[in-house]
Amino acid sequence: MDIRHFQYFTAVADAGSITLAAKNLSMEQPPLSQQLRKMEELLGVTLFIRQTRGVALTEAGRMLLPQARLILELKQQFIENAQSLAEGKKGRLRIGLAGSVPLLPAIPFAIRQFRTMAPDVVLSLEESNTPALCASLMNYQLDIAVVRPPVTDPEQIEVIPLLKEPTLAALPSGHRLSEKKKIRLNEIGEDPLIIFPRELGPGFYDSILAAYQNAGATPPLGQQAPQIAGTIPLVAAGLGVSVVPESLRQLHTEGITYHEIEDPAPYSNLAIAMRRAPNRPLVHDFGNLLRKVCSGA
Repeated sequence: MDIRHFQYFTAVADAGSITLAAKNLSMEQPPLSQQLRKMEELLGVTLFIRQTRGVALTEAGRMLLPQARLILELKQQFIENAQSLAEGKKGRLRIGLAGSVPLLPAIPFAIRQFRTMAPDVVLSLEESNTPALCASLMNYQLDIAVVRPPVTDPEQIEVIPLLKEPTLAALPSGHRLSEKKKIRLNEIGEDPLIIFPRELGPGFYDSILAAYQNAGATPPLGQQAPQIAGTIPLVAAGLGVSVVPESLRQLHTEGITYHEIEDPAPYSNLAIAMRRAPNRPLVHDFGNLLRKVCSGA
């Protein structure tokens, strides 16, 4: 086996088709099929189920895929580290951002600053929920992420506190309290609370309900939103109220008003997440810049 076999394996797994993977790899389909069969023979295990249209990973294939990505990542890290030593900072950095995090002014500012510091680094951004970002970190599909703790695998993922983002109460236009600048949670304790599924952000979810409880209220749970930002259109539709990160105010959605929350008010904690395994200097450089920008230093 050589390292190309791992490239072929991951390419076919990602494409779900040997023909499409061959096109993506700029090679013919028969040689790719031959190399896959050779890899399976050398390993003594079947990686793919050949179907009428495309292929599907076997259970063994699903278990081996993250390790194949790791091998390719280590190869890429070796090349990038060598280039960095020879030519200065160069390479790519894959950044994950939890829902609504891109709306925080500090985040795009830090990214612009990093592009100035390392103009030859190619940056890619992915927005998702915290569990999905953690999975991408562990699968070596991301290098660093800004998440809402806790993380799903704290033994494998290092968490560095970044900031506490204030929250706002989001009310539909025409609500009885829509003219008040600041409200108490017990004032909206009987309104249906539109909230995201707990598994998408258990820390923030629990913080919201704990703040309601501390205010002496237990709100009825209304319709669930598919993500944090997804609460906004549901509130605008008049289906209930919500508590959202302050950054969502920038969405300027019609049919909704935002209000400060009197103490006890929940906060949305944000943190930097990265693998505990050795990381490239680029990862640490970006993490240090994020902390500097968010601390106001």
